[in-house]
Amino acid sequence: MYLTHTRYLPEAAHPYYVLAPHATIDFASPAGPNPPISEHSVKLFESDPDSVKFLADETVKSKLASAKKLSEVNSKDYDAVFYVGGHGPVIDLAVDPINIKLASEFYQAGKITAAVCHGPAAIVGATDAEGKSIFAGKAATGFSNTEEAAVDMVKDVPFLLEDKIKSLGGKYERADDWAARVVIDGNLYTGQNPASAAPLGQAVLKGLKL
Repeated sequence: MYLTHTRYLPEAAHPYYVLAPHATIDFASPAGPNPPISEHSVKLFESDPDSVKFLADETVKSKLASAKKLSEVNSKDYDAVFYVGGHGPVIDLAVDPINIKLASEFYQAGKITAAVCHGPAAIVGATDAEGKSIFAGKAATGFSNTEEAAVDMVKDVPFLLEDKIKSLGGKYERADDWAARVVIDGNLYTGQNPASAAPLGQAVLKGLKL
C-alpha cells in the first residue's frame, strides 16, 4: 500500500451539494488545477448519487479545472475554508508552509475553519494569534486510530490523526467507527470520517447563517 496526494470523493461531493445552493465555492490545492481524486473512493462510491453527480457535473469540472494554487488564495476573499479528507492532507498539507499560513489566517480572522476525516491533518500546523495550536484546549475530531487500523494504513501514514490532535492539546471526541460525528468548538469545525462530510457541510452552512 502506498499513499498519494489524492482527496476522497464523497468528502468533497457531499458538502459541496449542501453548500453550493447557498454559497460561492472555489477549489484550491497545492498544485492548482485538477487536484487528483482517490480512485479507490471513486470505485467505492460508484453508486452514491452525490458522488456520481459530482464527477459528471460540468460546473464542478470547470471549478476543478480552474482550481487555484494555495499560494494564490487570499483568505480575505472567503468566509470559510473546508478541508476535504483522503490521505493526501496527511502527507502534503500537514507540512506545507503555504497551507499552514493560510489556515492560520482563516482561524485567526475568526472564520470557519472546517475539516473532515483526514482533512484535520491539513490544520495541525495552524496556530492562533498567540502562536498556539488551534487544537489546544479545543474539542475536535478526525479519522480515528481504529478506523485507520481497519483500513490497514497505520504503517503507511506519517502520523495518526487522533494521536496528533491529542498531542497538540486537543480534546479528541469520536463516534463508533464509520458513524457520523461532527464537533464544533468556536470557529473550529471537524468531522470524523466520510459519513461526517454532509453533516459537517450542514454545520458550516448553519455557521455561515446562509
